Amino acid sequence: MTKTLFQPFTLNHTLQLTNRILMAPLTRCMSDANLVPTQDMVDYYARRADAGLIISEATIIRPDGQGYPNTPGLFTPEQITGWRKVTDAVHKNGGKIFAQLWHTGRVAHPHFFNNGTVLAPSAIGIEGSVPRMRELTYITPKAVTQDDIQQLIADYSQAAANAIDAGFDGIEIHGANGYLVDQFLHHDSNHRVDDYGGTPQNMSRFALEVVDAIIARIGHERTALRISPGAYFNMAGDKRDRDVFDYLLPQLEQRNLAYLHIGIFDDGMEFDYLEGRVSDYVRKRYQNTLVGVGSYTPNMANTAINDNKFDLIAVGRPFIANPDYVEKVKQGQPLTPYREDMLSTLF
Repeated sequence: MTKTLFQPFTLNHTLQLTNRILMAPLTRCMSDANLVPTQDMVDYYARRADAGLIISEATIIRPDGQGYPNTPGLFTPEQITGWRKVTDAVHKNGGKIFAQLWHTGRVAHPHFFNNGTVLAPSAIGIEGSVPRMRELTYITPKAVTQDDIQQLIADYSQAAANAIDAGFDGIEIHGANGYLVDQFLHHDSNHRVDDYGGTPQNMSRFALEVVDAIIARIGHERTALRISPGAYFNMAGDKRDRDVFDYLLPQLEQRNLAYLHIGIFDDGMEFDYLEGRVSDYVRKRYQNTLVGVGSYTPNMANTAINDNKFDLIAVGRPFIANPDYVEKVKQGQPLTPYREDMLSTLF
């Protein structure tokens, strides 16, 4: 029932995966005080190297992108060196690994960057407080200027180059789940009236310029993107959002990305303005390599791939509970259930 999952898959002429199972990006908040990967992180990723591809936990591109405690970065020499230890260990065990590049936008908190400025497309905050640090409540961000935007694009590009220097096989831009890139793509968070807001073309501009800058730096074969057409996390939906993604998806298809990754916690969720599931909506508009995710069992994923709903499956929490997830599925062995207390350590 899972035979398809274990077929090799060619992303492109530079990247061949041994199977179709990806380890999804999983924020663990376990880097050191300087946001450098630790030895525990090295061991954690190395134990999961039999995934066809590991997507690293979200990794911030610069200090003001931080919105959670102890999330790793890719903007200092020490961080690059720390990640090199991770990628070396994964490669030694026969695996491949992409870095997920992250800026949290209005979900950032100045506590993490010397009380600096929180940046977002528009000066529209969110309610609530920082996970794991509930005493820190969110603040209203500053709307980025055109100069801010150009610097952010440059910093995404530099982080991608840093990732290659750190030994990653490529990068995934985190353009999903209510963070900075995603904030430009939804009307709830983007009220701009300049070249980066108001129309589908303008609202897509920042995402496409980040993609293009990274492609120019490291190549389209090593550049991937995660998106959330359905607003559901730190974001309210708006029926006008569909027009944005109707425009964006064909533009992305033209860029021959390594893959496009759907950002959703449960792919059973349906959105009225998308007329159903996000994965169905995206597949109708994007025919290149697509990664599905969201509470799929191995059998469900195998069937979905056979039905061409997507090409690869990303697996999240089961990889936290089962470092040997791939082998267990291959052998038909029972999986250890995920529990919340597993987040307190890396194993």
